[in-house]
Amino acid sequence: MKVPFLDLTTTHLEIQDELSAALQRVIHSGWLIAGQELSSFEKEFAESCGVKHCIGVANGLDALFLLLQAYGIGPADEVLVPSNTFIATWLAVSRCGATPVPVEPLDGTYNINPAAIKAAITTKTRAIMPVHLYGQVADMDPINEIAREHGLIVIEDAAQAQGAEYRGRRAGGLAHGAATSFYPGKNLGALGDGGAVLTNDPEIAAKIKRLRNYGSEVKYQHDEIGCNSRLDELQAAFLRIKLSKLDSYNARRREIAAAYNHGLANLPITLPEVPEWALPVWHLYVIRCANRDQLQQKLAERGIGTMVHYPIPPHRQKCYEAFSHYNMPIAESMAAELLSLPMSPTMSDEQVAFVIDSVRAVLR
Repeated sequence: MKVPFLDLTTTHLEIQDELSAALQRVIHSGWLIAGQELSSFEKEFAESCGVKHCIGVANGLDALFLLLQAYGIGPADEVLVPSNTFIATWLAVSRCGATPVPVEPLDGTYNINPAAIKAAITTKTRAIMPVHLYGQVADMDPINEIAREHGLIVIEDAAQAQGAEYRGRRAGGLAHGAATSFYPGKNLGALGDGGAVLTNDPEIAAKIKRLRNYGSEVKYQHDEIGCNSRLDELQAAFLRIKLSKLDSYNARRREIAAAYNHGLANLPITLPEVPEWALPVWHLYVIRCANRDQLQQKLAERGIGTMVHYPIPPHRQKCYEAFSHYNMPIAESMAAELLSLPMSPTMSDEQVAFVIDSVRAVLR
């Protein structure tokens, strides 16, 4: 049996008639950028996340950058970021000219540690950017409280947590603003690239709309230095269809995660920890194993696809050589030991059972 890490082909084949109809709708509209599909998707996704404004942009990195820019964060500022995350979180800060300051995660949930955030604040700190890693929301109440005490902005990197909940509220509506990605592998993924900013602040929303469109509200009038970062009509049309499936897709991911939790218990690995206040969407199902590379190889031999997220922490990347002096033992341990098992809403029960049986066989 073959079990791909993520099966996008089957997902798209199941809805190909709807996707084809959306393509035809856009073609016949004659409107390819900044039209009705985008405005409709922005409204629908904002409602899904429980916020007032959604602004579609070209990708998740742009979403983070534009939100930071809209809050005026720049060269004199520091932004607290997780030590273990996809590098886009750090790159957005650097792109603003600000300095990313790494903060270690909690060992259990792998999300940023609120106590460590408090210890990292300096007179230059302007913002905190928690990442809802692997589909589970960070502990936002203490993070927001720390921000209030110090007058800081909180920006959610919600790219991996579309539909996830924190104390009954959805990711994307838990801070001053949020950025998300519609990269194809996300829980809500486009058939190309895309991203969005979420906010309840009408002034920030208006500013990001200008910034994504060359700094312009009125054609050929440019009020500030912006960029070209717009979610196009075709991707918006596709995303409207997939948004209507998101809750059912996430429900299936939870079923798979529950099966993994049960079937992989009592093995020499660490399973994901879920606090009682969290409702994850299992963008990734990540286990911790001292012999990670050997386990990955053995599973590959059985036809099971796995991935490592992320093998090199940002502070060890060549582009961040100036940060190599940071001592980040938790992030470095995670980079050496974490392994993501197959997770896709189209996985069959037989495939899930095969993954479980294979992991148990290898680790027996």
